[in-house]
Amino acid sequence: MSDWRFAQENPAEELCQLHHFSMKHNGLEFVITVREYISPPDPGMKFFAQADKQTNQKTAAFTPVGWGPTLLFALSECMRAVKRFPYEG
Repeated sequence: MSDWRFAQENPAEELCQLHHFSMKHNGLEFVITVREYISPPDPGMKFFAQADKQTNQKTAAFTPVGWGPTLLFALSECMRAVKRFPYEG
């Protein structure tokens, strides 16, 4: 267990560590930030991933995200969500 976790005194502070990843899809770079929560809003979903760009902007804008119990699961879900709709920027 990393010692940074002991800095949180109150679960309402929602302290989390950020992990950054980058992927290219159709020639466009997406930066994905994964938050690793100490006290997640849902205990089964410790990791939350979110892309920096929306897709499907002209129809119904969609921000790719992913939740999961592991960093790999949340990141993979977000990457699949990036591929789900076209980027219409």
